[in-house]
Amino acid sequence: MQIIHFPHPTLRYKSKPVKRVDAELRGMIAEMFDLMYQARGIGLAANQVGIPLRFFIMNLAGEKGEGEELVFINPAINRGTGSDEAEEGCLSLPGVYGPVMRPAEIMFSAYMPNGEKFEQKVDGMFARCVQHETDHLDGVMFTDRMDEDSLYDIQPQIDQFELTFERLRGEGKLPTDQEIKKFQDELEKKYA
Repeated sequence: MQIIHFPHPTLRYKSKPVKRVDAELRGMIAEMFDLMYQARGIGLAANQVGIPLRFFIMNLAGEKGEGEELVFINPAINRGTGSDEAEEGCLSLPGVYGPVMRPAEIMFSAYMPNGEKFEQKVDGMFARCVQHETDHLDGVMFTDRMDEDSLYDIQPQIDQFELTFERLRGEGKLPTDQEIKKFQDELEKKYA
């Protein structure tokens, strides 16, 4: 398992709801936390590691053994209020940052791995991270929410990611669309 980079097609995939959690899925979740910490992130959506399922992980401390490790299965943002602009980055676009306007406070619901549902009102970085990762599950990147001028400023970096992706794919170092689809279908059959 590895963090995939833009413009990998799975990043644009609308993830399927998780219908069951087993030891294998828990293992994937644990591996995702390790990857997130290695990459110095605070959140990671399943499709950022090529898993087409609707869940993400988060630890605002960004360090193993610190903060709280949270897993959000089938999250839904029910409503948002206010607005707040802040700089965002993404583990699938390392080194790229830009301003994103989002609701300042949100009410959201999700399931924990044990099947228990919870609903919570959050603000600040917690709310921003939940919105960013939920966007991923809907195939939306933070760059899609940036204004035109800000996006123009980072376009050369985005272009470089696209060129690198095409080069690696041409060298056979990345899976084909058919291989990605086969892997997604297998996971969806088992969990969605």
